[in-house]
Amino acid sequence: MNPENIKYHKEHTWAKISGKKAIVGITDYAQDALGDIVYIDLPDIDATVEANTEMAEIESTKSTSAVIAPVSGTVIEINDKLADAPELINEEPYGKGWIAVIQMENLMEVNDLMDVDEYEVFIEEESK
Repeated sequence: MNPENIKYHKEHTWAKISGKKAIVGITDYAQDALGDIVYIDLPDIDATVEANTEMAEIESTKSTSAVIAPVSGTVIEINDKLADAPELINEEPYGKGWIAVIQMENLMEVNDLMDVDEYEVFIEEESK
């Protein structure tokens, strides 16, 4: 089940918005498709990320996948716990498995993201 208080990107990432900050991660749908996550290449602190471009890379037992930034801005915090415990992304993709915090440049980008209902329709259509 997907939380209602966050916004979703078509590349299966999410953003929880608080003021000009966005906590970001991958969705439950994405972690399930990836399988057991064994490594994540986190972005650097102070790195500039652009919406719709790669901000991190995840390796699982099935494949390696890009993590697409849902919003643009500067990485101000990363989830260091993932270095030793990348499986947190599988276990709690919307909680302890968050990836980074981005200081957003353009709050209007949030309007390009989906709410929970739109995202659930999107993944249903994509699964067909």
